[in-house]
Amino acid sequence: VQLQASGGGLVQPGGSLRLSCTAAGFTSDYYIIGWFRQAPGKGREGVSSIRMGNGSTRYGDSVKGRFTISRDTAKKTVYLDMDSLNLGDTAVYTCAAASGGVWNSLRARLSPSAYAYWGQGTQVTVSS
Repeated sequence: VQLQASGGGLVQPGGSLRLSCTAAGFTSDYYIIGWFRQAPGKGREGVSSIRMGNGSTRYGDSVKGRFTISRDTAKKTVYLDMDSLNLGDTAVYTCAAASGGVWNSLRARLSPSAYAYWGQGTQVTVSS
């Protein structure tokens, strides 16, 4: 399994960015894609996740109402649309994949330890 993330960059406070994560190696839709972020000096935080089979989603409290996760199953790609960005959103964002069974646990949906496959990170910097 390979994950390719893209879309990071520099944006002003209040701006928007879209991140993409394309998965390769899955033979069915029975998996989850999650986005995680890590700011300097802080631990890894679960941002959002989506169940590829039916599109169910979960969001971390800090991004609810501002970020939207979606998927294109034909392209095996997950998008993270980030709006109303603020300085606290500055971090390296990484996408990861987990077995579909992880969705059975509400807590595990945003838990880094539940994800077996990780892509490379993409930097998001919010600055004026």
